[in-house]
Amino acid sequence: MASIQARLTDRMLRLLVKSRFNPQADPRAIRARTTKLAQRFGGVPRGVRVERAAVAGIPAEWIHPQVADNGNTLLYLHGGGYSICGPDTHRGLVARLASAAKMRALLLDYRLASEHPFPAAVEDAYAAYKSLLAEGTDPSRLTVAGDSAGGGLTLALLMKLRDAHEPLPAGAALLSPWTDLAMSGWSHITHGKLDPMLSVDAALTAARHYLQGASPAEPLASPLYGNFERLPPLLIHVGANEILLDDSRRVAEKAQAAGVEVTLRVWPGVPHVFQAFPQLPEARASVAEIGAYLHARAITGGPSRRAAD
Repeated sequence: MASIQARLTDRMLRLLVKSRFNPQADPRAIRARTTKLAQRFGGVPRGVRVERAAVAGIPAEWIHPQVADNGNTLLYLHGGGYSICGPDTHRGLVARLASAAKMRALLLDYRLASEHPFPAAVEDAYAAYKSLLAEGTDPSRLTVAGDSAGGGLTLALLMKLRDAHEPLPAGAALLSPWTDLAMSGWSHITHGKLDPMLSVDAALTAARHYLQGASPAEPLASPLYGNFERLPPLLIHVGANEILLDDSRRVAEKAQAAGVEVTLRVWPGVPHVFQAFPQLPEARASVAEIGAYLHARAITGGPSRRAAD
C-alpha cells in the first residue's frame, strides 16, 4: 500500500501537472515552469559539492557526495521527454543517488528537442561517455543511470556502445524508463486514469517534438525495439500506476530472454519517477536500493567488456 505522502503527492501532481497539460505549448515555454515546480522538492543534500563542467563540449555538472569511493563514477541522463528538464530539475535527485552509491556523478545537460531532435540526445550521451573513457575513467567502475526519457536514453547508449565495440559500463539503473515512443504498451491504455502525472497525449506530443519524422520504432529512439544481447546488468524501478509500466516490463522480459542480468522492481501507488520526491518514504527506499546496486556493480563489475567479447 502506498504511503500517505505518496497519496498526497498523487493529488498534487494531478492538480499541478496532469490537468494543466497543453499539447500546443512550445517546450521552451514549459521549461521554466517545470524548473520552478521541481525546486519545491528538495535541493542538494548538505555536504554535497556541485561543480559546473563541460564534457566533450557538452554542459554538465559534477556532483561530489561527502563520502565517495575514488574512481567510481555515475553518468546520469535526466528525463523530461527529451524536450524539458536539466541540471536545475534533477540536481537534487542525482545528488541523493550519488550519495547512496558513494560515487561522483556527472549530470549531463544534453541537447533538447524540438531545437535538437533525435538523435542529438544519443550523440551527446555517447560523446560524454567516450570523453570519460578518454580522461581515464575505468569502465569497470563506471555506471549509467537515467529516469523516464533518460532511462530510454541510457538503454540507447548501451546499445550504441555495444554496436561500436566500445567498453561497456559495469551496470545501469533505469528509473521509470520511457522505452517505447510508439506508445504500444497495454499500460498506455489501461493506466491513463491511474497515472497522476503522465498522459498518452503528453507522451505522444513529446515524441513528436523529439522524433520529427524519425520512426518511433527506431531502436536508438525506442530501445524496446532494439537488440538486448550482451548488455551489462540492469536494474529497473517503476511505479505500478504508471502508463509507462509496460515500458519497464517488456524491457525486462526482452533483456532476460537475451541472457542479460536484469532486476525489475514495481512499486505500488507511487508517481512517475517517484524518486524525485524525497518526502516519500518509497523514494528514500528506492534511492537507497539503487545506490547500493550501483555501488556493488562498480566494485564487482570486473574487467570491462567489449561487445565483441
